[in-house]
Amino acid sequence: MTTYGIPLLVLAITGSAALTGLAFALEWIPRIGAFTVAGTLVDRYGTARIFRAACLARALAVLAATVVLTALEARTPAATVTVMLLAASTGVLTEFSFVAAETAGSEASRKAGTRAHRVQSVLLGIDQTAMLAGPAVSGLLLENGGPAVMLGALASLSLLAAALGPRVRTEPLDVATAKRGLRAGWATLRSLPALAWLVGGLVVSNGAMALLQAAVPVVVVTELDHSSADAGLIWSAAAVASLLAITASRGAIDRWGLWPVGAVAAAVAAGATFAVAQADTYRGYLLLIAVVMAGEGSLTVVFRTLRSRLIPPDVFGSTLAVTVLLLLLPFPAAGLLVAAVPPAQLGHAVTVAAVLQALGFAVAFTRLRTLPAAPA
Repeated sequence: MTTYGIPLLVLAITGSAALTGLAFALEWIPRIGAFTVAGTLVDRYGTARIFRAACLARALAVLAATVVLTALEARTPAATVTVMLLAASTGVLTEFSFVAAETAGSEASRKAGTRAHRVQSVLLGIDQTAMLAGPAVSGLLLENGGPAVMLGALASLSLLAAALGPRVRTEPLDVATAKRGLRAGWATLRSLPALAWLVGGLVVSNGAMALLQAAVPVVVVTELDHSSADAGLIWSAAAVASLLAITASRGAIDRWGLWPVGAVAAAVAAGATFAVAQADTYRGYLLLIAVVMAGEGSLTVVFRTLRSRLIPPDVFGSTLAVTVLLLLLPFPAAGLLVAAVPPAQLGHAVTVAAVLQALGFAVAFTRLRTLPAAPA
């Protein structure tokens, strides 16, 4: 709801495509800056404390914005400043709760031993189920109840998350150790060419994915003249397709191997992204973005499998931090691009991103086939 609902809220309050793109950037720029800080705080104070603190702070920020927006008229400078600040603050706080939850999930995987892959499958299923419900709920509540109702639901979920948060405790870790861990992550990534090439391809691909995420609210509402609920429905349909692809990928990898499945998924994602740029109907956007996310879902399985096979356990956390940091970089850039490009020209920007995505995947997977150390 935070990732997809806040840009919809900005568009509803400001009526500006440029500010919607800027809000998307403001959600992601603080997340990147907060990532290493969040990891250090989680290591030092434990997952439970940081998770609850982040969720409570997000609830308070959302409730404060609700009170302010209720007293203000839409499309006023004060309302614009309020929703932009809300986008930035929820972006930071969501990153803290995300890192804490991922740390709890890693601890659960270690305790599961040989069944660790089952834990990761469940966690990925939870993510995709939330992706299915969140965008649709955000759009429907905003369309039928207004900003106050949508933000009230978001605050309620944040409070519920704080009440049900993880109770995994971690040993304190000093700041110097955390910094050494981050450097170790960079060194580990450089020493694993197969992982580095795949991360490079995914960084380019995330540029296209981020552009789609930032542009869809503007295109659907402004260019295609559909509602906020329709914009949210697109990402819910995409989550269904991604969940199905993730389920199918497990058996496909067992039968055909990691790289063939990854190459096919990359081709599907890049081809569908290029087709999205040519779409001019709402139904076309919905179907094609679902196909894009299906390909991305399969690639996620390939990436997580490779990551778990190659990264040494003693530097897994630090290397994970570095890879996630790299994969997040395209998101604020995409928001700034949407803010700068007129809505009518966004299709051309998506076309360029799709071409770069295809080239990035082609280079990455061609290089991966030649690496002697790449897993079969």
